[in-house]
Amino acid sequence: MVTRRALLLGSTAAALGAVAGCSAPAAPGAAPVPASGGPASGASSSPGSPSHSAAPTSPRRPTPRPSPEPAVPTHPTPELADVVAEGLDVPWGLAFLASGDALVGERGTAKLLRVSPGGRTRTLGEVRGVVPPRGIGEGGLLGLALAPGDEDTLFAYITTADDDRVVRMSLAGGRVGRPRVVLAGIPTSTHHHGGRLLFDRAGRLLVSTGDAERPGLGQDRSALSGKILRLRPDGRAAAGNPFGDRTWSYGHRNVEGLALDDAGRLWATEFGDKEADELNVIRPGRNYGWPRVEGRSDVRGLTSPAATWSPTSACSPAGLAVAGSTAFVGALQGRCLFAVPLDGTGAGKPEAWFAGDHGRLRTVALAPDRTLWVTTSNTDGRVEPGRDDDRILRFRLT
Repeated sequence: MVTRRALLLGSTAAALGAVAGCSAPAAPGAAPVPASGGPASGASSSPGSPSHSAAPTSPRRPTPRPSPEPAVPTHPTPELADVVAEGLDVPWGLAFLASGDALVGERGTAKLLRVSPGGRTRTLGEVRGVVPPRGIGEGGLLGLALAPGDEDTLFAYITTADDDRVVRMSLAGGRVGRPRVVLAGIPTSTHHHGGRLLFDRAGRLLVSTGDAERPGLGQDRSALSGKILRLRPDGRAAAGNPFGDRTWSYGHRNVEGLALDDAGRLWATEFGDKEADELNVIRPGRNYGWPRVEGRSDVRGLTSPAATWSPTSACSPAGLAVAGSTAFVGALQGRCLFAVPLDGTGAGKPEAWFAGDHGRLRTVALAPDRTLWVTTSNTDGRVEPGRDDDRILRFRLT
């Protein structure tokens, strides 16, 4: 298979502005437009996990306890530690194993890689059935999520010739098995696939879907597009969903970032069209406005974002991770890493880090050692890639 990286190196990305509000490049080195934060309309704090008393232990032979996770400051500062891997082809999905190694999916080649913290990279195989994007399309092998407590079962969001779908596959023996369909029939298009996967604390699978360039689907609660879905691992609607179907929230344009905070609240990043990009705290059954509104609104029945970026050329928010009380957002057009202070369900003003240093930033994930792994997205047809693109960067949080 001819990779997108081979096609793109040495070429320029013409006609990039054709996709308004998605991820056309900003001027190199341009400073992001100031963004704003504020409380999420109509949202309330969720209680954290209950504490449990330690089991009695013998004074002679104490019960072994797992080492605590490294502490993260309340509002950590990111500091570039190193480059974990380079020469990748649009790394999109990323899921960590308990060992600290990461499973990384290349969007266009559909290859699944295993990358160690020390930079050792090996290919586990190719996910069958994936139709790669054409031109500056956004499909292919997208989000990844490991089944809770089972590192041999991987879930993936993929695009095919007919639809977008969620599949699961075995990784037993260190090879990629045949994908089994979990959910099919998600409308597809050239752009706006969503594609992020995340398991919540109850072991239910959260799936973000784009509007497939059909804005009205976001307000159609019976449609799979323009939603955050909540599924059982077998693809059926999870118990407790607000409408008795797979929909968890609706009125979304294109959500590419999902993350839980320490209290279990769900956060999502969303691409706007022309007016405003969004960071939302997600509540079940809420309507997030698209296509009726972008950004904040006082329209009854619509939930306003916790933070916004305006215009959309300031950010194009893709990946999302929450560490301490800070949301870290990968910005495609903004070409930076945004740090957004969180306070319950509210958010402060986003602060840009490393503006223009690494190009377009896509996926952001918190590793088991509490460092931040960030993938670049410079070989996706929107900009001319550098010699070592695409890369996985690692940031210390201090």
